[in-house]
Amino acid sequence: MAVVFMLQPSRAVAGWWNRAPADFEECAELAGKAATQQERTSALADCNAKFAGRRKPGGGYTYYDFLQDRSFDIAGPNPTPEEQRYIDQQYALYLERQRRSNIVAAFAAKQQEQEQEPQPVSLRTPTERVPLPQARPSKLIANQAANNSRTRDCVKPSLSCEWPRLSETINDLKKRLFGATTPAKGKKS
Repeated sequence: MAVVFMLQPSRAVAGWWNRAPADFEECAELAGKAATQQERTSALADCNAKFAGRRKPGGGYTYYDFLQDRSFDIAGPNPTPEEQRYIDQQYALYLERQRRSNIVAAFAAKQQEQEQEPQPVSLRTPTERVPLPQARPSKLIANQAANNSRTRDCVKPSLSCEWPRLSETINDLKKRLFGATTPAKGKKS
């Protein structure tokens, strides 16, 4: 019986004094004691997979969400379901803010692009009216007097009586359409 008792402890698993690490820092400390570099790297990867949170200097834990580039305070080495839900909600809000800022940036770029496009050059605005040049009052009075004297001499309408008025109307129309300049007459040599 004594022999059986002696062999029994060697088969027994002694797990009660070999406790598992409580957080990432303890796990990393144990990983650092590994014999080879490959074992240390593998053990650290296991620690990263087991523990999402990192110990804060003042106590408690923090979880870094690389998608938001932001840290969250959590109660333990891993976020609880409630904490994970909160982190997910914050990520949804983060994505919405990103989407809105992208829309605003695209809209601003489009406006800036439209402002930089060359606009058709217009010398006048559609509502602007250019005043026609007025004749000097002395010429206007002289033209009216000449027209009145011509029409008084004609008793019945005829081409000879209407010709001066027709000529004046045509000259006025030319001036308005083509400007006040009249073509220079060539000298006969």
